[in-house]
Amino acid sequence: MIAALVGVSHAAATAKASVTFAGKEYLHRWSKEGQHEFTPPGDEDLARWREMVTVNVHGKVADAEQLADVANRVLAHYQSHGKILRTDSRPRTLQRPAEHLVVALLGNASMLEAAFARFVLVDGVGVVVVYSRRFYGPDAATAMGAWLQADGPSTERALMSWDGIPAPSTLNRLPEAK
Repeated sequence: MIAALVGVSHAAATAKASVTFAGKEYLHRWSKEGQHEFTPPGDEDLARWREMVTVNVHGKVADAEQLADVANRVLAHYQSHGKILRTDSRPRTLQRPAEHLVVALLGNASMLEAAFARFVLVDGVGVVVVYSRRFYGPDAATAMGAWLQADGPSTERALMSWDGIPAPSTLNRLPEAK
């Protein structure tokens, strides 16, 4: 749930806005043009964060076909910048629209990032929720491998079952970076 405040300064609103994912609080750090970034307390350096939940609102995406197109474009981007670890799609049911998942490993010689991206319609609007975990330094590959073995499956389950994704209308009220 996001605690967006009306009539307060950018700094005050940003400090109080948060989401809870997998039982952990993530504070709003930055928003611009539909992209909203949240990191845990103590992980506020956006140049060198370790954990992040990013919620991307695609305001022009309103149906399953458009959502699948976004998922395919993100998949192609991840393929050109890293390695795809897993993909999955859940077909539409009477209770929920179709959803997609892309899990990728991205990075370079000094940093590795595991990105778990869920593509879903929220209140009839396309939303991409990405949980990312980063490791830095010469031992990043070893640390990432151990983390993926221990925490990858539970992270995917938490993301795909997360029913607390903020509504696009709530996210759009967050203060934006200039």
